[in-house]
Formats: sequence, structure tokens, C-alpha cells
Amino acid sequence: MQDAYVKERERSHIPERYRWDLGDIYPDDAAWAAAKKELLARLPEISSFAGTLGQSAERLFQCLDLVNLLRKEYMRLACYASMKSDEDVRDATCLAMDQEMSQVASDFSALSAFIEPEILRLGGEGRPEPVIDAFVAEEPRLVPYRHVFDDILRQKEHTRSEGEERIIAEAGLMADAPGSINGVFTNADFPYPEVTLANGATVRLDPAAFSLNRRSPVRADRAKVFEAYMGKMAEFRRTFGAQLAAEVRKNMFFARVRNYPSCLDRALGAHNIPTAVYTNLVAGIRGHLDTMCRYLDLRRRLLKLDDLHYYDLYAPIVAETDLAYTYDEAVDLVVQSLGPLGGGYVDVARKALTSRWVDVYHNDGKRSGAYSNGSVYDAHPYILLNYNGKYDDVSTIAHELGHTMHSHLANQAQPFALSHYSIFVAEVASTFNEALLLEFMLKNEVREEVRLSLLGNYLDNARATVFRQTQFAEFELKMHQLAEGGAALTGDLLDETYIALVREYYGHRGDGGGACVVDDVIRAEWAHIPHFFYNFYVYQYATSFIASAALAEKVMAGGREEAEGYLDLLRAGGSDYPIDLLKKAGVDMTTTAPMDACMRRLNQAMDEIERLAAALGRLGE
Repeated sequence: MQDAYVKERERSHIPERYRWDLGDIYPDDAAWAAAKKELLARLPEISSFAGTLGQSAERLFQCLDLVNLLRKEYMRLACYASMKSDEDVRDATCLAMDQEMSQVASDFSALSAFIEPEILRLGGEGRPEPVIDAFVAEEPRLVPYRHVFDDILRQKEHTRSEGEERIIAEAGLMADAPGSINGVFTNADFPYPEVTLANGATVRLDPAAFSLNRRSPVRADRAKVFEAYMGKMAEFRRTFGAQLAAEVRKNMFFARVRNYPSCLDRALGAHNIPTAVYTNLVAGIRGHLDTMCRYLDLRRRLLKLDDLHYYDLYAPIVAETDLAYTYDEAVDLVVQSLGPLGGGYVDVARKALTSRWVDVYHNDGKRSGAYSNGSVYDAHPYILLNYNGKYDDVSTIAHELGHTMHSHLANQAQPFALSHYSIFVAEVASTFNEALLLEFMLKNEVREEVRLSLLGNYLDNARATVFRQTQFAEFELKMHQLAEGGAALTGDLLDETYIALVREYYGHRGDGGGACVVDDVIRAEWAHIPHFFYNFYVYQYATSFIASAALAEKVMAGGREEAEGYLDLLRAGGSDYPIDLLKKAGVDMTTTAPMDACMRRLNQAMDEIERLAAALGRLGE
């Protein structure tokens, strides 16, 4: 069924029940401003603990307790300001609120910069462990901080002196500038192109419209949409290149001052993830590019094309069953699919999707994409969507709901200090829900055309999540390595690096043939990807898809014990390192076994698609 609000662009015309209610954080902007004023008044209290942490276990606890209390309130303020701004990034007042919190964050970090160096000096140089152990044994309220202490000790060689830590904290004033500038430019000021489609409609290709229209069943429209959108990105490659180069230089600064050998080491070291997990992912996917090429050829045959172009990658493989859902229909499907996780999980999931935790539809000025924000510890998480009514939008709901439920369960089960989990684990929760949704749909769908479409969507998602995100990860690593080697990251260099990599992954031949023709205009696609401003974030989509596939298989094949084991992973929050949490749940991401299993599953899905498509007469040569 067509969703009535997909094409609505005026926010006030969208019914209230489809707009999130930030009043659950603060009643209004005035209350936010008052809370901010109170926080700023209390921040100097932190300084009173400087030089006294070794006096007693009580003194150490009081300091950590105050810092966490104030940090919790800071997160509340920052989340409200950020989400308020995301409703319309053109709103200068809300943008200012968001930017004000960056200043507060820098001040907060500077005031608390003494804590880790001082903890590392407990008991004299190089021997803080006995004092920490004694303090934890003496003061039970320090027990929840045991993992925090262990992590401080683990990162000892990357912790600088108190004065240096204060300078590093002050540098936070500039740290978010590249991403913030890119966000405002792409969401508010970028001159998105217009195209006239085959049906005569003229469409302004903002990110949401690009995402929708690149799926057109009309091939000429797909080609035109890609040419116009990527062509406009290419026109501004110098500006985009300068923004991304600034981001990379920022990462280089923090890696160097923290005494890490590279930006990658710093990004992964923060969560104790071996760099081999990253490099093995890239090497492993490159070793399985035959599976990628099989998928590409299968897509070409399903679309009955002589050659497959990059602009064909999002077209529905079964045009007459291009599935469409209203948001309310999508909610019902997603909630039903979560049944294996038990009634308690399902009840909260439905509440989350129907009680104004979600901002559903796109409106002019709204931030593009989708996310879940669960950082307000004492309130519920929130979800931002730009819902277009397609099946992959339904899958996006399941994905973001996975994050929301992860935050909800971790916030309930853990003290604030241990509630914040690594993104490495977070993306497991999201892709796990996607796997449950697909299994539910396939189990309850008897129409072979629809089953074919669902399996095709699964493969499309795997291509986008496992192969594409790994390609992004390799590009991100390459651009950092180029900069670390002294190269200037211009838009032209990024273009050249990106197009070469895409053509390798997609089997493009020099004569324009191969598994997929990657047209020259795709060289500017990197400028369309906001995640390159997230500091080695994208690889976790691929590792999480692989890990969650193994976990979902266990839960669906098992019973209550397996479901509880998975829920324990979510409840654990940040109480342990992500690699260790996954091992406890039964998946070891330091081995090749999860990836090998994932590739087997993808090839099994292709076997089933070939069988269905042949029976329906849908498979070309």
C-alpha cells in the first residue's frame, strides 16, 4: 500500500504521532537552557578533586561519581540539541544549540583531564594496580568502575601528562569542525540537481529522493539520476575533498599525540579491537570477490540485461512485486518478526515504534539517513528515519530498532559508567534484527514472486553491507595511509583512489565490461558518504553483519536459552570489550569461521534464487 506521507515535505503537515517527542528529554528549549546553565555552574566542582584521588577510596569514588553524574546530564543536553537540529538543519537557533554543546564538551574534557593521569600515578610511578585493587576491595561503590580502571591501565602508554591531556581536551573545540561543516553543507546548502523522469515528473535529487529514485524500474531514469547526482557531487569535489582532508588530518593529530603508530591503531585501540580484525576483513572479502561477482551476474540475469551498470544495483529485481508498505504496516511486520526474543522484548519494541520515539518521514531541511540515539540514560532512545515505504525501509526500521533495544536493555541493566557499548557490538544488534525480519517474511510468504524479491533484497543488503562497506573501509584506510605518507588529499586524488577500488570490487574490465560496468561518474561517490567523517566506523557494518548472521542462526535454531544468551550480550552494554562479549555469545571474530559461514549462506540464497527464478521464467542468459 502507498504511504500517504512519503512525499510530504512540510513538517507541520505530518501527523504528530509520526514525529518524535523530544519533550521526554526536556519540556522545551527554555528547560534545556536552564539545565545547561546548571551544568555549567557545576562543572568547576570537578577541579576540587585534582591532586586528591590517592587520599582514599572514598575520595576516588566521589570524583568518579560526580563526573559521571555531570556527564550523564551533558549527554542529555547534547542529544536534545543534536536531535532538535536534525529536524531542520537550516534552523540557525537549533544549530547554535548543537554547536554550543561542542564547547561544553571541550570544557568538560579539559576540567577532567587530570583524572586518568592521576589514577596512573597512584602508588608511585608505574605501580597503580595494588592501590586500585585495595580501593575497590575497601569501597563497594567502586566495583562498577573495575572495568573502567582496567581500561585506563590498558591504555597507559597512550595517556599523556595532566597538562598534555588538558591541551588534547581543548583541541576538541576543533575536532567536530570537518563533520559539522560537511553536514550543514550537504543537508542545507548543497545545490542538489533536478531531473525530469520518463513520466514527466521533475524531481529535486536530495539524498532521500536520490535513494528513492535510484530504485526506479525504468533504466533510463536510473542512469539519469546517477549521472545528475554524482555529477553534481563531482562539481564540488574540491570542497568535499577539503572537508575530508581536514577530517583525516584531525585523526592524524590525535593518533600522534596519543602515541599510536597510525590512525587505524588509535581508532581500534580505543575499544581493544586488534587491527588484524580490520585488515583480515579486507583480505577475507577480497578473497571472496567471486561470491560478489556471482551476485552481480545473477542480478544482471534477473534484470535480463546484456550488461550490468553500477546504476542498476538498486533496481527491484522483480518489478511487478516491488513491495510497498505504510509505516503502520511496517511496524506490524517488524514487531512480529522479533517473536524469538520473547514477549518482553516485543512489547518494548512495539512501544518504541508507536509512542513517538521515532521521527518517521522526510521533511525539507531534515537530516538525511537514519539513526538511533540511545545516549539519554534516564529517558528512552530515539530513532530518526526518512521513510520511503519500500521493503528496505522496513528493514531499516528493524535495523535502527535493534540499536534502540540495545540501548534500552543496556541502560536498564548497567550503571551509567558501563552502559555505553562499542559500535562494534552495536551493529550486531541492528543487523541481527534484520536477519529475524527476513526469516519471518520468508516463513510467512507463499508467493514465489515475493519470496524471490525478499531473497533478492537480502542479497542486495549483503552486497551493500558486507562487500560495499568493506570497500568503503579499504578506501578509508587508503586515504589515511596516503595522508600519513605525506600525500595531499585533494578531491582529484580521492576520485582516482575511489574509482580504482570500486572497479576492483565490482569486477569492472578496462573495456567497460566485466561483472559490473562502473561508469566514470561513480568516481565522486565518496563525497556522498557521511560515514567517512566517523573515524573508521564503516568496517563495523560488515563485521557486524557477519557476526549477527551466526548469532541469529543460533537463536532461530534454538530456544529460550539461546535467546537469553543473545539478550545478555545486549544487556552487557560496555561492561567488557566487544571482542570478548561476542566470544561469550559464541562468535569469535578473530577467526575466519564467521566469514566463511556468511559466504556459504549467501551462496545458498543465490542457489534458491536461481531455482525460483528459473521456475518463474525470470532468469535471463
